[in-house]
Amino acid sequence: MAEIDEQPAEQPAREYRVEELAAAAGITTRTLRFYRERKLLPPPRKEGRIAWYGEAHLSRLRMITELLERGHTLGGIAELIGAGESGRDVAELIGLADAIISPWSNETPVSMSWDELAQAFGDQLTDANTAESMAQGYITVTEDGITHISRRLMEATVALIQEDIPLAAVLDVSRKAQEYADAMAEVFVGLIRDQLLGALTGDEPLPPGEAAHLTEQLLRVRPLARTVADAQFGLAMDRRVHAEYDEVLRRRQG
Repeated sequence: MAEIDEQPAEQPAREYRVEELAAAAGITTRTLRFYRERKLLPPPRKEGRIAWYGEAHLSRLRMITELLERGHTLGGIAELIGAGESGRDVAELIGLADAIISPWSNETPVSMSWDELAQAFGDQLTDANTAESMAQGYITVTEDGITHISRRLMEATVALIQEDIPLAAVLDVSRKAQEYADAMAEVFVGLIRDQLLGALTGDEPLPPGEAAHLTEQLLRVRPLARTVADAQFGLAMDRRVHAEYDEVLRRRQG
């Protein structure tokens, strides 16, 4: 008589009560109920008065936690989930959202004590200059000193001071440069919004695979925008420097 291979019995899917699910996800039951009220979780299976949650609920909670840690808001997460309930659609929409809002800068903050600041800036470390730096959004002030959002910008500022350029003049140029940089960023954002992401403004859901396609496009366009901005700045400097030099020569000869 031939032996019959016994197949292992399939394990039943794990189910959780509210407290068990919250503990497995590393959140409080209050947070879990809040997510459920916001419709971030699909309805549980009801058995009498007991609500049972499955592995899909746990995966959703872990995804929400990861997205919050990556800077997404609950409102944005709700929109992503509402835009596509299948796991693939949500994953693709999340990838698209990350490609849109992921940082363009990779600046490293730097902290300096008041003694270090006094050594670097001397009598130019005035209340007015400090207030202007704060207004431009570059520094936060503590009892021990300041934290600057960009080590590169801070080092450039110190180097300019060492070239006998007043800090007030550096800050004045910084404010103007920030305004022009914002204007250039607005141009590129408009280009990407109008030419690539127009489908996101409609009421219809994105076709299958479209979110992934847009993500790939954005990842290709981002370095191109940097290239254009750098090239345009270099060409503009060439034009302005030559024009200024010609004007200086004209005045000397006149």
